[in-house]
Amino acid sequence: MAALCWSLSAILSASRIRITSSSSSSSSSSPKSNQNFGKHKVDSWSLSRREFVNGSVAALNLVPVLVYPQTSVAREVEVGSYLPPSPTDPSFVLFTATSKDTPALRAGNVEPYKFILPPTWKQMRVANILSGNYCQPKCAEPWVEVKFEDERQGKVQVVASPLIRLTNKPNATIQDIGSPEKVIASLGPFVTGNTYDADELVHTSVQKQGDQTYYKYVLETPYAQTGSHNLAKATAKGSSVILFVASATDKQWPSSEKTLKAIVDSFQV
Repeated sequence: MAALCWSLSAILSASRIRITSSSSSSSSSSPKSNQNFGKHKVDSWSLSRREFVNGSVAALNLVPVLVYPQTSVAREVEVGSYLPPSPTDPSFVLFTATSKDTPALRAGNVEPYKFILPPTWKQMRVANILSGNYCQPKCAEPWVEVKFEDERQGKVQVVASPLIRLTNKPNATIQDIGSPEKVIASLGPFVTGNTYDADELVHTSVQKQGDQTYYKYVLETPYAQTGSHNLAKATAKGSSVILFVASATDKQWPSSEKTLKAIVDSFQV
């Protein structure tokens, strides 16, 4: 855009010089020339205007195309075509996030995570404004890491939140932040995609996997953008709180409930 502005400015300057030059020469010429002053002025301006238009078109060719960096390596193909089988259940595949997948992983703001998926699911692209790409490495608000979806079964996404948004204690555990109810009260809107009401929380539990503690949730969210049925799992590690969400509509839920629960159970940081 700077190139365009510079080019247009230069062309306009050239046009002004041409008109001034024509005016000066006409004023110093004979009376006969003076009688043609108006005509010379118009002709000069007409030529300059054509140059201006032609130059403008040329200048547009100098404007660089803005290409935003890809926020993930999402592929519009089934994950079973490129992800390895899960070692615990070969009917699923295993997704392990690396620094190639998200801006936050590249910045070291979140720890690598993994979970299983049915092989028919597809990874979806995350919009640049939602990915945290614009604010890394110091985002003040939660962002979406990755998203996967199957039209028949539902969708899952990983949401990361700066730890300082929930507590001032460095390297706090999920227990340090507070109870499961307190954590979901802060992160609930990122489960539903809009608002969260405490009445939508059906069940909570605590799961221990190695040295990491997770809070698990079952929510019935009739007004949620993500779907009327949501399962969530949250933990804290390093400088972030990681929230894993599985969502389904009323139509999807009866046939996908078991699968979505298996996916959520498998999530690890």
